[in-house]
Amino acid sequence: MVVRPAAAADDAALADLDRRSWSPLSDVMPPREPGTPFFDERHGPDQYQVAVLDGRIAGYVRVVPPTPLPSNAHVRQIQGLAVDPGLRGRGIGRALVDAAGVRARAEGARRLTLRVLGRNAPARALYERCGFAVEGVQPGEFLLDGAYVDDVLMGRSLLDGAGPLPQEGPLP
Repeated sequence: MVVRPAAAADDAALADLDRRSWSPLSDVMPPREPGTPFFDERHGPDQYQVAVLDGRIAGYVRVVPPTPLPSNAHVRQIQGLAVDPGLRGRGIGRALVDAAGVRARAEGARRLTLRVLGRNAPARALYERCGFAVEGVQPGEFLLDGAYVDDVLMGRSLLDGAGPLPQEGPLP
């Protein structure tokens, strides 16, 4: 498996992966309609890294500044992570989260944050294994399928000594 920057040519494969990986457990927006482009004016290829396994895209992660504020420029945020449902449990999610940390640190970030639905136990466990800790909870932030769902805020330091981050390139 290799994690690499996304390219415009990945659009159709990422749109397909995004539809297939959609779940009410993890998503607050409805799935994309078939034929809808993945990239748009607010979500360009430069914001994404993709995991490629056996020549096909197996997952993606989006890493961006959480706000345009100069006082927040030292932080990057994971704002999207998806793994092909048929390939879960093979370390792809972990590799993408680790690659997000490497990228954020290379951009000068000191912290990496994310938001995850409280009911998404598998994702929360993955993030904890990757060194993230719960930093806050917004109770009942979303009304999804008739139930109020917490928004869990997680973060980790990217400073040296905060835990190892692998280098980019081929992964085991």
